[in-house]
Amino acid sequence: MRVLGALEYAEGATMKARYEAVAAMSFKDEDGHAHRFTWRTIQTWWYWYRQHGMVEAPQRCDKGATRKVPPEELLEAIEKVLPSFRGAPGNLQAIYRACIEGGHLRREQVAPGTFRRHVRQFELLKQVEGMVEGPARKARLAFAKAHANEMWQGDTLHGPYLTLEGKAMKTYLICFIDDASRVVPHGEFYLADSTPNLIDCFQSALFKRGVPRSIYVDNGSNYSAKEFTLISARLGIQLIHTPVRDGAAKGKIERFFRTVRDQFLVRNLAEVGTLKALNARFIDWVEDTYHAREHSTLGMKPIDRFGLDLNRQRFLTPSPYNKEIFYLEDSRQARADNTFQLGGRRYEAPRDLRDLKIQVRFDRHDPDAPPVVYSKGERMGEAALLDFQGNDRGPKFED
Repeated sequence: MRVLGALEYAEGATMKARYEAVAAMSFKDEDGHAHRFTWRTIQTWWYWYRQHGMVEAPQRCDKGATRKVPPEELLEAIEKVLPSFRGAPGNLQAIYRACIEGGHLRREQVAPGTFRRHVRQFELLKQVEGMVEGPARKARLAFAKAHANEMWQGDTLHGPYLTLEGKAMKTYLICFIDDASRVVPHGEFYLADSTPNLIDCFQSALFKRGVPRSIYVDNGSNYSAKEFTLISARLGIQLIHTPVRDGAAKGKIERFFRTVRDQFLVRNLAEVGTLKALNARFIDWVEDTYHAREHSTLGMKPIDRFGLDLNRQRFLTPSPYNKEIFYLEDSRQARADNTFQLGGRRYEAPRDLRDLKIQVRFDRHDPDAPPVVYSKGERMGEAALLDFQGNDRGPKFED
């Protein structure tokens, strides 16, 4: 998907020229290894994506990663069982057995060989505090994008507790920051760190500050979710993930969260009675204080730095179909009677799509909203609930 996202901005008057331009680029994986692909491979992926409308590939795309357990969960399981060992254990089989016996992992989730391979590949034992002498420090270079909206960094911060209806509820701040200008496109507190809340925050950021060329996030389940990946692909955004357990790679959003702790969360928030009031205070602080004062690194206000590149920004084109960008998507096979099943309901396709594989987008928040049917990347229209009596009047489509 990073390669396909790069096609959006590649130079060239023809698609082949764009393929060749992207083929000349290097793409780094989670371990920092650079890869290049031939233009024919890129062409194959592009045609596959246009035909199927999914983030799938005709070959395996999970090489080098666990299919059922991400490395973060493996590390969490290892950290739980290490105190039961005397000293630093070197027998990975014993660690694996302890994880299984302790109920932290299941045999069907990850096989012993896969466990050993990923412990070595991601150096999970070296990341456990106390397993190596001194902190493991990775060589880094300070960097900044040349223009606003070239890259956003995103992450989630554990927020304060709010007393809602007599019960203490924990909050989570989901936030994005622009790499070049340090402007916060949007940040909002939620009562759950979930994918729907991430999409809600991302949608607000896009409408407020435009569409970024790339997004730099960690490997958390929300940021790796299929829904978030699909939305990024639909908008031509290159989605980049940090190396496993390397939070310091997102230095700018981490530094902003430190500012939030030191200057916003230290305020008296005890009288804040609702989540809406907390978010109102946070937005006021961002817009009136953080954006309006000089940034020590930039030497100017973040909002002024963002304004220097306004003529370069890409905003969502006004369209009644923009909301469909943020819909969930699933594949269905249209039946011989031109119907398909979704959410326990049976719908009729808006066009004659009998026996074809279609993509259906739907609003997770409104089950009564009509789903939208796509075929080979083209919008076919909204589907309608099946009307048996209405269909008794005659066929709707001609052979």
